[in-house]
Amino acid sequence: MGCVFSLPKERQAAAARVTPQRETSFIEKMKKTNRNMVVFYGSQTGTAEEFCSRLAKDAQRYGMRGMSADPEEYDMSELPRLAEIDNSLAVFCMATYGEGDPTDNAQDFYDWMQENDEDLKGVNFAVFGLGNKTYEHFNAMGKYTDKRLEELGGKRIYDLGMGDDDGNLEEDFVSWKEQFWPAVCEHFGVEATGDDTSIRQYELVVPTDINMNKVYTGEMGRLKSFETQKPPFDAKNPYLATVAVNRQLNQAGDRHLMHLELDISGSKIRYDSGDHVAVYPVNDVSIVNRIGQILDADLDTVISLNNLDEESNKKHPFPCPTTYRTALTHYLDITNPPRTNVLFELAQYATDPKDQETLRKMASASPEGKGLYQSWVLDAQRNILAVLEDMPSLHPTIDHLCELLPRLQARYYSIASSGKVYPTMVSICAVVVEFQTSTGRSFKGVATNWLKNKVVVMDNGHKATVPMYVRKSQFRLPFKASNPVVMIGPGTGIAPFMGFLQERGWMKEQGKDVGETILYFGCRRRNEDFLYQQELEEFEKAGVLTQLNVAFSRDQEGKVYVQHLLKKNKEHLWKLIHTDNAHIYICGDARNMARDVQNTFYDIAEEVGGLTHTQAVAYIKKLMTKGRYSQDVWS
Repeated sequence: MGCVFSLPKERQAAAARVTPQRETSFIEKMKKTNRNMVVFYGSQTGTAEEFCSRLAKDAQRYGMRGMSADPEEYDMSELPRLAEIDNSLAVFCMATYGEGDPTDNAQDFYDWMQENDEDLKGVNFAVFGLGNKTYEHFNAMGKYTDKRLEELGGKRIYDLGMGDDDGNLEEDFVSWKEQFWPAVCEHFGVEATGDDTSIRQYELVVPTDINMNKVYTGEMGRLKSFETQKPPFDAKNPYLATVAVNRQLNQAGDRHLMHLELDISGSKIRYDSGDHVAVYPVNDVSIVNRIGQILDADLDTVISLNNLDEESNKKHPFPCPTTYRTALTHYLDITNPPRTNVLFELAQYATDPKDQETLRKMASASPEGKGLYQSWVLDAQRNILAVLEDMPSLHPTIDHLCELLPRLQARYYSIASSGKVYPTMVSICAVVVEFQTSTGRSFKGVATNWLKNKVVVMDNGHKATVPMYVRKSQFRLPFKASNPVVMIGPGTGIAPFMGFLQERGWMKEQGKDVGETILYFGCRRRNEDFLYQQELEEFEKAGVLTQLNVAFSRDQEGKVYVQHLLKKNKEHLWKLIHTDNAHIYICGDARNMARDVQNTFYDIAEEVGGLTHTQAVAYIKKLMTKGRYSQDVWS
């Protein structure tokens, strides 16, 4: 897809962000509002935050009073004081990012756990981790938090939960939660109220005298931030970059691969080869209109959804006041299949008892319910519109639906250019996601389809813009230009290597001693999707690219992939790695390619280096720790 999920270990981006105003202490807040359960989240894409809200909201069904909290907004060194509150509990929903890193908002808490030996005696805790099995450090953050809190003397009241986003994260969470609450009830001697009615978190307010200048129209943070742009630009304050180039990269085939160039001149944004660009997409207008039509809603009504808990730091689920149209277009995820809690809460609006039962069953932890959710929602890729269309008796209020849907998240792409060569331009290389679902609908990836339609100059003569910011990465060329580099990037995984090649070429022009630069690229067919063929051949001619190896998987009878070409050059590769201090870079699909490539390097270390399998695995691990084997992968 070209969407990237690997996180910097150095947090320049985090450091550049303004630290949120530390609210009062969470302990004082809990005492003041009579809470005894706090749920902290370490979240990068919003899922852990969503799970956290669900647990805090569920608490009142189980005789507890919960609040959801961002560890970045509180002084986490107060955790030992939780023992001051009777029957209290801290729950942590912790996502792991990239190579086992904490999420940006959990970095300070992670540092605190590592650096302090506070006594957590009398502090009850439970942890649910969010991870992805295709990554090397599966659920590292959840495991570390769980282990560390116990080492510091905390009491675990229920086992560590481990969600796998490569499987079914939602199902993992629901199953864990199903066992977690009885454990809470037993530990604290409380009873479930048995009340399954929906609990609203926000109330709808329709302002009567509205000043349209005070209404959000898609901004992420400050009102009117798109009209008056002020640096620094980050997640809360993206820069509106104009689209300078948007061209199709592939000559043929059934997919659309594109190259975009975003103009950042005058923005003061700096980037290095290997960094990521985050793009805020906009939902498909036709889906938004159809939802409005089905729910008989006037989408241009100005509304505000206000948190019923006045003490909450989160006043609104998305920037308010705004219109339903803006919320469904800019702020809410209406394309991905809805999670089970959404179905559960919507069930009350179905007038047909059978539909009600089906929705509740899919939200349950029963094997039958899980199977139904998997097949009817996930496998069929039914988004919220498809659910409403296929259950005509389901007619929720639009404000409740907007409260329940998760936030639309930024999409990350590896930058396909070098900041040294193109300081005012950020390039993106991506494949447009579009396929037919089993219900005969067309599923379109939000960001890639929106980007595909970004023509350089629109009909009205204005230039198309994209809200974006740059996030730092650890995916870096070696400090010494003379070190050889081996780059492996099939498909859109070639993106960061275009930046690397531009930079190595620039260094060469400066008269620097540039080491061997080798690329392994893979695609389906030479005459269809050989991305950047012309540029790569020019790099080769200029001597910047010392070796270009391309695997065309479908141009011959047996499929050929990058790992087959690596095997062919095993002696040379081993020499580069073992004696010449080469750096290896892998970008692309985590599930198959990255794993196959890693196994191939184990084989090379065994066959050419004479190592045992255990030694080979340890050898590659050591290269990773030294920063000589880097991955920028997504699944």
